Amino acid sequence: MNTFEIENLDLFYGDNQALKSINLAIPRKQVTAFIGPSGCGKSTLLRTLNRMNDLIPGVRIDGKVKMDGADVYGDIDVRKLRMRCGMVFQKPNPFPMSIYENVAYGQKAQGKTNKKELDAIVEEALRGAALWDEVKDRLDGHAFGLSGGQQQRLCIARTIAMKPDVILMDEPTSALDPIATKKIEDLMEDLRQEFTVVIVTHSMAQARRIADKTAFFLMGELVEHGHTKQIFSEPEDRRTHGYITGDFG
Repeated sequence: MNTFEIENLDLFYGDNQALKSINLAIPRKQVTAFIGPSGCGKSTLLRTLNRMNDLIPGVRIDGKVKMDGADVYGDIDVRKLRMRCGMVFQKPNPFPMSIYENVAYGQKAQGKTNKKELDAIVEEALRGAALWDEVKDRLDGHAFGLSGGQQQRLCIARTIAMKPDVILMDEPTSALDPIATKKIEDLMEDLRQEFTVVIVTHSMAQARRIADKTAFFLMGELVEHGHTKQIFSEPEDRRTHGYITGDFG
């Protein structure tokens, strides 16, 4: 069963075509990694899944992106779509407030005020992000007092608290040290049990470690997509082989 079905997708920034005839299925409750050199279109494609590209002037999209069979670019509530597709960005971006308030923010914005319920949601989300044991005694402390890796896991907890179906990650470990990166990667093992995860990464080693499926992009085209082990051990396209062996990129 697939969460997303992308069909004949073209995306233009003005006259510049950034994505070319993308056809891709993203399976439910697995980790799918997008790899490829800078400027190849992987982050652009990630942002089509929750319509973040709508915020960029001059963007035009042809083709279809279906989520659970419904056209994402059809007559839908974009706000609800973005609630179903939580997003974690390259650099940690906690809100300038306490750890607790960061995680509870989305639920409060939807009108939830019951302290007992909020406490349970915050604890569950922080546990889900493997952060609870590190912060449970300082929930009222400022989020900016956390390390970079902890801030990124806090952002993941903030996403989990909204009960999404999908978590989109745009190079979530590129600003982190190796130890923090390892913690985020370990967390992926747990996240895939409950969420569909799509991650953009520059690190082929990371894709190999964490992804069930890998898609390789080059100059706006999807070159190859398949099981991660197959992509890295027996790629079908010579361009994929050239990229993963370091001939370019």
